[in-house]
Amino acid sequence: MLKHKKFFSLIVLLPIFTLLLTACGKSNSAAKTQTITVALDWTPNTNHTGLYVAQEKGYFKKHHLKVKFVQPSKDSAEQIVASGKAQIGISGQDSLASAIGKKNPLPLTAMGAILQHNTSGIMSRKADGITSPKKMQGYRYATWNTPTELATIKQVVKDDGGDFSKVKTVPNNITDEVAGLKSKAADAIWIFYGWAGINAEIKNYPVNYFSFRSINPVFDYYTPLIIGSNSFLKQNPKAAKAFMAAATEGYQYAAKNPKASADLLMKAVPELKSNQKLIYKSQNYLSKYYLTKDGQFGKIDAMRWNNFYKWLNDHKLVEQKLAKNQGFTNQYLPKQ
Repeated sequence: MLKHKKFFSLIVLLPIFTLLLTACGKSNSAAKTQTITVALDWTPNTNHTGLYVAQEKGYFKKHHLKVKFVQPSKDSAEQIVASGKAQIGISGQDSLASAIGKKNPLPLTAMGAILQHNTSGIMSRKADGITSPKKMQGYRYATWNTPTELATIKQVVKDDGGDFSKVKTVPNNITDEVAGLKSKAADAIWIFYGWAGINAEIKNYPVNYFSFRSINPVFDYYTPLIIGSNSFLKQNPKAAKAFMAAATEGYQYAAKNPKASADLLMKAVPELKSNQKLIYKSQNYLSKYYLTKDGQFGKIDAMRWNNFYKWLNDHKLVEQKLAKNQGFTNQYLPKQ
């Protein structure tokens, strides 16, 4: 009889235990969802496609993350992340160097590369024949007048056997590079080919272009990058890994599905639809740069990273000398 009472008691209590476990499960599940703010480096574009794919296809949600994107205003993405207003941001190895290469460095670390190669270089009018850095002599280069930028131009002109003092400079306040060349606001402009170069193709505007990395491999540095605040990374390593896992899925999808991922980007950011042709063609171009040759997303090669930072050190372009392997880690990337 005692055994029957115990059995009956268990039957009565079982639904209560089930309800308690269900409630606990819901509570734990809710607690696992973490909100992350991402500071973009510019307005949304095809560099960011994998992140918007991760948002639209539910990869962030699958990894228990709620992600919000913000655009920089007066503060840069590096400043926004360092101040704690965002946990993650988009930067470049050159911009990051300025942020961490000083006596009071901003607390930032690169978590992964969005593009595996630097796609920037010089675009000019076809008719001017500026097919290499040396041929910029006598022409007007549009400059932002920043130390690293000018040192880069000086280096590639020198590497090509030219004399930078013979290159004229004008202020770069150009927002549309093709229009800038057409109006002759400048003769040579630093561009990222995946956007401005593709735009020239779409508009059938004849240009010459050379990449910096084709002149000197030291300039095959990483840009853009995903960066994180050091305090966030230290306190939330699981969330950081979850973010990079979702981003990896997004960029791997974008690498294999350029058109579909471009559609997802425009769905998330409807104002981009006004440049639909540019988005599709830019996406097709950049999708080839998201992954390493063996299909990995985000991996940063220490040798390439250090070569560029050594060049910055040698040319005294940072306030505080950058140490070997400073500013990046691959530890938050998923095993691929």
